[in-house]
Amino acid sequence: MKNWKVQPPAALRLLFPNTRWRFNKSKKTLYLTFDDGPVEKETTWVMNLLDEYQIKASFFCVGENAHNNAHLLQELINRGHSVGNHAYNHLPAWKCSRQEYFDNIIKARPYIPGALFRPPHGQLYPWYMKELNSLFKKVVMWDVLSMDYDNRLSQQDVLQNVMRYTRNGSILLFHDSKKAWKRMHYALPSALDQLLKQGYQFKNIEMD
Repeated sequence: MKNWKVQPPAALRLLFPNTRWRFNKSKKTLYLTFDDGPVEKETTWVMNLLDEYQIKASFFCVGENAHNNAHLLQELINRGHSVGNHAYNHLPAWKCSRQEYFDNIIKARPYIPGALFRPPHGQLYPWYMKELNSLFKKVVMWDVLSMDYDNRLSQQDVLQNVMRYTRNGSILLFHDSKKAWKRMHYALPSALDQLLKQGYQFKNIEMD
């Protein structure tokens, strides 16, 4: 049975036609993304691992973390990764007013350059899209959610989520956060090894 949390259903995607869930289905290319950083231990480890694999990724950064760790944000850019806005305080759309939501996004902009946005918690209202599309070049969702943040899952469960649902053009979502560390630390290198052996290549989102 398909896990709708890991791979969002087509009906949900149709509600947000101006968002990016997946790229070219005909090419064996994947788009690795990370949410919620940058933080010292986890983001640095991810950067070093990606250097080993010669992979460029996209990091959707929480503005407060980018503000407090500007050196890490700059290091991501220096190493060729793309960065995107993930709001200043990771504020979920369903728990605040429209004004609060957009104020929090705009508050993050001085600390996170670039034209990419991913909504915190994946929460959006369709009627927010016009304004978001005026602020950003791409509003990016995902095709495969590793669920590495979920304490109920084992390290193996997270790896299985990625390997079972990844397909051509998938946008893969991990988290460079303290909460996800144990599961991400195990699943990410294992997934990269297996996906590269399957012939996939990786690109960051700004490259497509």
